[in-house]
Amino acid sequence: MFADLPLWTVALLAVSSFLGSALSAALGVGGGSFLIIVMANVLPPIALVPVHGVVQLGSNAGRAWLTRSHRENAIVGWFFAGSVVAAVLSLWLLNQFDASFIPVAVAAFILYLSWGPLPNIGLGRKPWGLALGGLITTSVSVLVGATGPLVSAWLGRDGVSKWQYTANFSSCMTSQHILKLAVFGVAGFAFTPWLGVIGLMIVAGYIGTKVGLSLLDKLPEQLFKTAFRWVLTVLAARILYRFFFAA
Repeated sequence: MFADLPLWTVALLAVSSFLGSALSAALGVGGGSFLIIVMANVLPPIALVPVHGVVQLGSNAGRAWLTRSHRENAIVGWFFAGSVVAAVLSLWLLNQFDASFIPVAVAAFILYLSWGPLPNIGLGRKPWGLALGGLITTSVSVLVGATGPLVSAWLGRDGVSKWQYTANFSSCMTSQHILKLAVFGVAGFAFTPWLGVIGLMIVAGYIGTKVGLSLLDKLPEQLFKTAFRWVLTVLAARILYRFFFAA
């Protein structure tokens, strides 16, 4: 039922899904990065991105549904168009990547997102810019999973309310995860053994989303983001240490 995982691992994944969804709803971004770095510490590499994708689909779809009245359909539509092209290209990309390196790629990507400069794209409200964003971020997502901060940087927050931003971001991420899972399905990943874990994490994530939305505009955003960055750094460093020094 739980892919032969120890109960403590299943519990850790459920709690992490709750916390990740609450963070994304309350702060706008970050929950997917937190969840995948936790998962990278306890799951087999081959299952990491597809299982994370299903769970994040549930989390983002729930958030998109709860904020649907604030969504700007043109933005979501153009982003989806670029994501479709990326999904087709990613079928080739998956075959070029050794699954054992996925946790390392995830850890390195999370460290960059935590400490490196995010691009100030400034194209997030232009049709061709949105399509390009869907193309690039979906392609990256197939390899490292958590591209939420990149999507956030691409869409931008200027000129929209927090509710509009959350609705647009969640809807774009939902479309990205749907296409990514289609890619893994075509590539032959077996989702069935993971359905119990995925279902539990989706339920926990939905509850976390409702809790996070109730805290929107109430949390000290900068303080939480600083502490969050260090948590991600420690988890990513643990993966890199295990790969390079504890093998």
